[in-house]
Amino acid sequence: MTAPKFLSQANSFHAEMRKRINDYFIEVGKAKTGNYSLFIKAIILSVSFALVYVHLVFFTPPVLLALVECVILGGLTAAIGFNVMHDGAHGSFSKYGWLNELAGLSLNFLGANVYLWKTKHNVVHHTFTNIDGVDDDIDARPFLRLCETQKKYKIHRYQHLYFWAAYSLLYLYWIFFTDYEKYFTKKVGNMPIKPFTPKEHIIFWAFKVMHLGLFIAFPIYMLGFLPWLIGFLIYGMFTGFVLSMVFQLAHTVEDTQFPVAIQPENQIESEWAMQIQTTANFATKNKIITWLVGGLNFQIEHHLFPTISHVHYPAISKIIKQLCQEYGVRYIEFPKTRMAVASHIAHLHQLGKG
Repeated sequence: MTAPKFLSQANSFHAEMRKRINDYFIEVGKAKTGNYSLFIKAIILSVSFALVYVHLVFFTPPVLLALVECVILGGLTAAIGFNVMHDGAHGSFSKYGWLNELAGLSLNFLGANVYLWKTKHNVVHHTFTNIDGVDDDIDARPFLRLCETQKKYKIHRYQHLYFWAAYSLLYLYWIFFTDYEKYFTKKVGNMPIKPFTPKEHIIFWAFKVMHLGLFIAFPIYMLGFLPWLIGFLIYGMFTGFVLSMVFQLAHTVEDTQFPVAIQPENQIESEWAMQIQTTANFATKNKIITWLVGGLNFQIEHHLFPTISHVHYPAISKIIKQLCQEYGVRYIEFPKTRMAVASHIAHLHQLGKG
């Protein structure tokens, strides 16, 4: 499927929203990028990750403690992705470009590749959210059916029961398969990737080799194959589950939409900002969840203003919510995480029944 077009409208909802958000930052006199609280959080998460890794590999804790630490390491991996890499890759971590690049490179250290991720996420997902055949993030076939336009298989009638297992494989599948698939095919789904420069080729392979050394070869040498395998699977599967759930609660719940382009014009009959209807917030009053997931429970704000750091989402959400009320645009929000989880499971169940 080729990328569809959106309607362009003068005096649009999006234009008014941009104006009000810009006015807010002028009024409060703040930069749209991260602040010292974000930098301190990045240091806390990075140091914690290093300490847990060192304790696991060099000090060989008792079995039960080691298993707990593998789970913690997976949580820290996801948290670094949400808080550090994500803002860095969007250019919102800092006003300094080099610091954004450094934050984005944390993804390479953790086994993936930020150059490929920027195409998949910043370009494709953020532009064509929930559009089947374009948005690679809703393509989990044949294991899961995430929207009505996707083909239904018999196994999908049980997807609301086994989804957690599929989500747990995301991170491992990502770093060991899909990154290489995108690298060699030079595509994200059907969307072409801008050609790698020689520097990007070197970065891709250098970090892949480093990751294999730090997370596979060296731990096997220090601990033995079986202890490493058990620990690495627990670590990788917990990371994948957390990453998947945060995304799914934001886009594949009962009330979010999955736009279909009108043919033969290949056009979405709304302006781009109406992708607010493909996105949902959850647990925005919970400061702990907001801190851990890098504000991605304010997914509406992130999709509308991806170059604004997540530290500002609670403030600008009030402006966006007010504007939605004025324009009659539905603002999808779940007060509690468990409500969003229940809605996601119900969404999977309904699509499984087909």
